[in-house]
Amino acid sequence: MIQHDELEACVSDVGLAPLMNAPVTMSRTVGYRAPEMIETRKLTQKTDVYSFGVLLLEMLTAKAPRQQSGHDDVVDLPRWVRSVVREEWTAEVFDVELLKYQTFQEEMVQMLQIGLACVAKTPDMRPTMDETVRMIEDIRQSESKNRTSSEAESNIQTP
Repeated sequence: MIQHDELEACVSDVGLAPLMNAPVTMSRTVGYRAPEMIETRKLTQKTDVYSFGVLLLEMLTAKAPRQQSGHDDVVDLPRWVRSVVREEWTAEVFDVELLKYQTFQEEMVQMLQIGLACVAKTPDMRPTMDETVRMIEDIRQSESKNRTSSEAESNIQTP
């Protein structure tokens, strides 16, 4: 995903290929596609939310959207995250590099919950993109408030 200076999305990579009449390798994009899109080939805003959720999970886990696990077995990222979260909860899900930032663990869990909501199996269960943005902004605002109050507490001098 690329944005220009005014934070508007730009067409790039796979999205640019059809505009240039270039072939797109299906295997590169299939991990981002919502289940209903694969079945019906119908695009909706909820299919975009699903793709965003996969991207979010990819950033949090540092794992590809689709992974080989065995001979012919392919595991998609949302299914893998759901299974790990169900069994062990979150520590095993996150990229080891992210785990170095213990002060942000609560925010990482909240972002993971947003990612999982975005990749809900049925479109009606997914948030809208507006709701998703609002949830992310809420996390940023609460983190900012927590950091400010922590800094203020550390500056208090006792007699």
